[in-house]
Amino acid sequence: MIEKSILQEVLNEALKTGGDFAEIYIEQNDLNTAYMTDGKVESVLSGKDYGAGVRILSGFKCIYAYTNDLSREGLLKIARDASYALTGVKNVESRDFIKLDYTNAHPISIVPSAVDISKKVSKVKEAYTIAKSYSSEIVQVSVRYVDNDKKVLIANSEGLFAEDRRIRTRMAIEAVASDGNENQTGFFGPGRLMGFEFFDNVDIEWHAKEAARIAVTMLHADLCPSGVMPVVIDNGFGGVIFHEACGHSLEATSVAKGHSVFSGKLGQRIASEVVTAIDDGTIQNAWGSSNIDDEGHPTQRNVLIENGILKGYMIDMLNGRRMNMKPTGNSRRESYKYAPTSRMTNTFIAKGDKTPEEIIKSTEYGLYAKYMGGGSVNPVTGDFNFAVNEAYLIKDGKIDRPVRGATLIGKGSEVLLDIDMVGNNLELGQGMCGSVSGSVPANVGQPMIRVKKMTVGGRR
Repeated sequence: MIEKSILQEVLNEALKTGGDFAEIYIEQNDLNTAYMTDGKVESVLSGKDYGAGVRILSGFKCIYAYTNDLSREGLLKIARDASYALTGVKNVESRDFIKLDYTNAHPISIVPSAVDISKKVSKVKEAYTIAKSYSSEIVQVSVRYVDNDKKVLIANSEGLFAEDRRIRTRMAIEAVASDGNENQTGFFGPGRLMGFEFFDNVDIEWHAKEAARIAVTMLHADLCPSGVMPVVIDNGFGGVIFHEACGHSLEATSVAKGHSVFSGKLGQRIASEVVTAIDDGTIQNAWGSSNIDDEGHPTQRNVLIENGILKGYMIDMLNGRRMNMKPTGNSRRESYKYAPTSRMTNTFIAKGDKTPEEIIKSTEYGLYAKYMGGGSVNPVTGDFNFAVNEAYLIKDGKIDRPVRGATLIGKGSEVLLDIDMVGNNLELGQGMCGSVSGSVPANVGQPMIRVKKMTVGGRR
């Protein structure tokens, strides 16, 4: 994107007031969306964004500045402006670049820019029609298609020079069912690190019907009882509880400053012995994957918890300095407007040895959370409150009637210790994860698990 000689100039300009490390991140991002609701295609949009960010480190201090002026003068200006935050003298020279060599682990078959927009709109209409025709009780359907083609270049004063291209495609389907008095919603949002071949790998018909089915099922569900009881959480997006209530507490962003309940606990038991948890940014064409992270480190498979023992954290360069630990390929950012920090990629509880049927059969009474919704988490304590989009009571080891209005309330560190059964049906679910470095695509996941006791909030 930019001549290497200019990059070297920019890095040396950034180092002139005493920084010990400088980095430039350059990005070009092409985005296409199509949105349909109430039987009409409301918008079809295309956009392009580009820019650069310069980061300077001095010990544990970080200075960051960004611009969308990619001229030599524009880049030198932000490097100079950022350097003014330090008052020392230059003692480090930027090294010659060595390009990072890697094999692209995420091949793209059909680049979205090569596909006519009419074909993208056709996929939106198809999903809309399937969901809307599921039942006469479906009163509203919204479908959004997004494809994103991001090219990044990362160079730093230690001689690293790395490039990556990340193409992602996603379709989000929301269906609303109504009986005239009450409304219920179902949602599915499959996504992959893929081009338009996404539609050859993901069954959009199933996802559209499932979004509608959830809405209709919950419309006729009884109110959920409240109380403390065993809770069986299904696979896929059920992993959002681990992601939010535990995963963020394993990111160096909070661990390095002692803001996590898991700070200083490496080698200690923090979960039940049936729990192994992994963050893996290398899974081929997975939603949260990439070849390199946003500091230019290759992504990797990181075992966070093994048989209940805390084995590792997700670490970026700056917080790695604070912790005296190496980066783990987890440094991420939404765009050039954000400095990177440690973030999850594809984070999941590993599969166990129980079948879903065994887990349900061994539960005399409890709640079966088939699909999880959104919620809130205190990142320091791990206290959480999550809605359940589709839930059922379990009675005498069998799935009983559907119930609505269920919420799961608890503390991440306690739930980890109370997981007593882990299924063998691991799946991943897609979402957007927000933190101090913006919103990034992330997979959550797990097999079916049982938590032996949780507080269930209901409406009666």
